Amino acid sequence: MLNKVKSKIFSLGSELNYRASLWHHANNLPLLEEGDRLIVDALRKDGFYATSLENLGLPLTAQMLESANNYAAMMKTPRNVQSGYNLPQIYTVTELPEFFTWGIEQRLQNIIESYIGLPIAFHGVHVRKDFPNEQQSQTLLWHKDSEDRRMMKVIIYLHDVTEKHGPFEYIPLPKNPSELFNYYRVDYALWKSNFLGINDQQMMDIIPREDWKYCTGKAGTVIFVDPRNVLHHGTVRSEERSTAFFVYTANPPKHPELCTQYHDDTFIKPNQQFIPETIGKDA
Repeated sequence: MLNKVKSKIFSLGSELNYRASLWHHANNLPLLEEGDRLIVDALRKDGFYATSLENLGLPLTAQMLESANNYAAMMKTPRNVQSGYNLPQIYTVTELPEFFTWGIEQRLQNIIESYIGLPIAFHGVHVRKDFPNEQQSQTLLWHKDSEDRRMMKVIIYLHDVTEKHGPFEYIPLPKNPSELFNYYRVDYALWKSNFLGINDQQMMDIIPREDWKYCTGKAGTVIFVDPRNVLHHGTVRSEERSTAFFVYTANPPKHPELCTQYHDDTFIKPNQQFIPETIGKDA
């Protein structure tokens, strides 16, 4: 009993410190161009914004994209972990300069810091290939990520993504008390699943399908999403889907132990030649 009380007190103190940090940092947030402000406003409203590499116009995009496509092309279909489900193939490419330099580009950092509200940490990059799957499992289940109170994943489609490729699907942040109540109901269902996720039918029992949104797009589509606060998943697919994921949290995040997978040896590293010294520092 005493340990539970201590844990509650610690959690309350941690949240109060977090709120105070947001307040103190508010006057230090970077100034944004009008177009970048629109991205942040959309993220605050929906937790999601889609654009393209062409519209972003960040330096070194061509080099990053060429390398990402090359690594995706190297990935082969893995063994089944269970009937009807193929594990994705993931390369950790954070240490490669074309990815690391793109990920710490100042304008991109400014957008993300303005949304997160605190100094940020860039944790790394995954190039990922998801394979055809006949059933919902793992990241195909509806879920939320857990690394931080607020975070950002920048997802890049490496080829045209249609419904058959399993586009990213999400439910926008709640706008009224009824939607907020349903979000809490989903959170309870996720808790009952031990945060492993819920399937489409379980979601439809709470939030109707017409409220779900999915993002198809051409090669070079860029998704900004807060996966901690937005309900999301990858949909069942009949064709392969290749993507690049750039991951950011506040510095430090609430759960730093969950962030190491983006730069450690959890997944294959195709190249060990370049090791930056600033991963996990202020970005």
